[in-house]
Amino acid sequence: MKFVGIVGSNAEKSYNRDLLYFIRKHFKTKFELEILEIDQVPMFNQDEDWKESFQLRLLYNTITRADGVIIATPEHNHTITAALKSVLEWLSYEVHPFESKPVMIVGASYYDQGTSRAQVHLRKILDAPGINAYTLPGNEFLLGKAKEAFDDDGNIINAATVDFLETCINNFVKYVEVVSTLKKPKPIEPEDLHVNNAISTTISGIDPDDPNWVEKAADLVGAVSGDTYVKLDHGILTVNQIDMFLKAMPFELTYADDNNQFLYYNHNQDSDTMLAARVPSQSGNRMDTVHNSLPPARMKNVEWVIGTLRNGNQEYVRTMVPNPDSSVVNTHNYQAMYYPDGSYAGINEIVFNFRPWIDWYLQATGQHLAGGSAPAGMAQGGSDATSGASSSARNENAQATDATSGASSH
Repeated sequence: MKFVGIVGSNAEKSYNRDLLYFIRKHFKTKFELEILEIDQVPMFNQDEDWKESFQLRLLYNTITRADGVIIATPEHNHTITAALKSVLEWLSYEVHPFESKPVMIVGASYYDQGTSRAQVHLRKILDAPGINAYTLPGNEFLLGKAKEAFDDDGNIINAATVDFLETCINNFVKYVEVVSTLKKPKPIEPEDLHVNNAISTTISGIDPDDPNWVEKAADLVGAVSGDTYVKLDHGILTVNQIDMFLKAMPFELTYADDNNQFLYYNHNQDSDTMLAARVPSQSGNRMDTVHNSLPPARMKNVEWVIGTLRNGNQEYVRTMVPNPDSSVVNTHNYQAMYYPDGSYAGINEIVFNFRPWIDWYLQATGQHLAGGSAPAGMAQGGSDATSGASSSARNENAQATDATSGASSH
């Protein structure tokens, strides 16, 4: 479960920010929480374009994909901050990411009553036309005397307060599970699989279907190779080290960008031994070229996977491809990737045989699949795996198909 936490203040020091960071750390096993700021959002003006603000684009894209939102609001003059009100106006005028989105309200204040009046006001705003959020009823978490509430490590000191916060958090998680059944996915528009419109990273001047695209494109843009160092987000590696790292992964990895151009796969074995066959000449291809052997109905499945991830209806799509070999559970995971502003950046696909991982886990824990036999070297009679693994393959969406390899779940 992925939530977004919105700091309802644009101040440099905010106890509501501290509260969200405590929630993220303390309840990290219950959900993932991405905390977003509003300090760079301009005052709402309907004559301006919301897309001009990086922070607004990030808020819109991230809220759209989130399972739920937690807003931590201060109280200024018996109401929410002007900064938070402006954000909500921006996100209810031309775009509506809060539509049918589960929202939980929390708040921290210097005073005993917490942010009770601001929270009441915020509930009314979230219920307004144009926003139409599903706000968690009751469960008002009001952290008073915020200056004395946290220790030096950012933890809430009072155990009873933490217990009550956990009760509210647990209720919100359940609420999200219920509300998610009412979610209506965005309609999927036709996908351009022919790469007709270049994006900022498209290498123009070379036919994407040229079998020597990699070499020609590298020469055209002066792509680095060999022992040239590359500064990454959390490290520095040479191009050769990155290549070795990716090839050593126990998965088949592919990447197609948001222009539906197939740019990369980690070539670590021959195509006839791969679960999703790939050949070097396919790098750079248009997606419709990669899938040109598929019948039209299967191509629609490819479009469904891409469109689902592009729209933010799901952050990943998983499917298992039938295999006559019982030692193979052919698993495909399609994960959406995002630019810094949270907009869709393409798909990374992970393909692997899940069976050895299942067998290793069961053998290591002394368990076996429900209704099945124990793996080799294991005694019979172990309890069913606590992970919920089942001998019957579970497909998250029966219509899903391999977006880059063409493997189908049918």
